[in-house]
Amino acid sequence: MFLVVGLGNPGEEYENTPHNLGFRVIDLLGERHAIRVNRKDSNALTGVGEIAGRPVMLAKPLTFMNLSGTSAEPLMAKHALAAEDLIVVYDELDLPWGEMKIKPRGSAAGHHGMESMIIQLGTMDLVRVRLGINPGHPLRDGAEYLLAPIKRSQQEQAEELVGRGADAVASIIADGVEKSMTKFNRRAQGSKTEEE
Repeated sequence: MFLVVGLGNPGEEYENTPHNLGFRVIDLLGERHAIRVNRKDSNALTGVGEIAGRPVMLAKPLTFMNLSGTSAEPLMAKHALAAEDLIVVYDELDLPWGEMKIKPRGSAAGHHGMESMIIQLGTMDLVRVRLGINPGHPLRDGAEYLLAPIKRSQQEQAEELVGRGADAVASIIADGVEKSMTKFNRRAQGSKTEEE
């Protein structure tokens, strides 16, 4: 079984913030594949179903972003899942707004939710779908930006990004990481090449 964990913060006040795009991908996957993500399990909301004919569990940790791993680790232990069964979806300030990148492994790059996952699971070999949210100008306060509602002018782009994130997860499940990276990891125009 695959476990797809979207990172975000629980609570209505965070629903429409850049930091909750991971949750929104989980919601969309649930919608598209008729998986109800409403069962509490290991301090997460979960739902079980199928994507591309493969058994899948979707999960949204209820721990708040910076402690995401403290929910994912017991969930994986309970269901006898290994790191290679996991796909993590989250917002990424290191990527330009609207860009998306699949990575098979790597550091947390300063993302506290991913940092918690790596620490709790004891490995950096975690497949991740990173959703770019960098606004393209210097931020006075990164945390403030992450937790402020997405501007109305960017809603359409945010929905498109969430849609591509859901497509990427489904592709990883159906075709594997390498093929999906080839298909989805196209650089946004004008963005610098990012180091692996």
